[in-house]
Amino acid sequence: MVDAYIALGANLGDPARQLDMAVDALAVLPGSTLMAVSDYYRSAPVGYADQPDFHNAVARITTTLAPPALLDALLAIETGLGRHRSFRNAPRTLDLDLLLYGDATLQLPHLHVPHPRMHERAFVLLPLLEIAPDVVIPGFGPAKDGLAAVAGQAIARIPGSGRRS
Repeated sequence: MVDAYIALGANLGDPARQLDMAVDALAVLPGSTLMAVSDYYRSAPVGYADQPDFHNAVARITTTLAPPALLDALLAIETGLGRHRSFRNAPRTLDLDLLLYGDATLQLPHLHVPHPRMHERAFVLLPLLEIAPDVVIPGFGPAKDGLAAVAGQAIARIPGSGRRS
């Protein structure tokens, strides 16, 4: 079993419900156990700014799935919950990103682990550190070391979102 961290994001339809459904789907992944889910956070879009704010969270699972199989499962969840890819940073019903897979560093054609921009995003670091305060990003160092660089990014915990773990 390997610890894997997954970022969840949505800004179309009912984002909180989309995240709830994604968490439910993560809880039944084969060979995997859902261990923790952060509170939900609201964040401003990055890149393409003319869209609604996002709801974000991070989940930790333990899994026997290899990274490519886990990525395939995450993409299937996205598709099952209505994700359509139109352009980079477009609004979306659901986005699931594999952030970390144990202490692995992978450079595959469609999968880079750790996620290459995770340390640059408050909407990843804050929920990640909520559930794993001492997590280390391979090639970067302790995730908490990235907080100063993202301090100016607009993000807020959503009151009452609760933790599902």
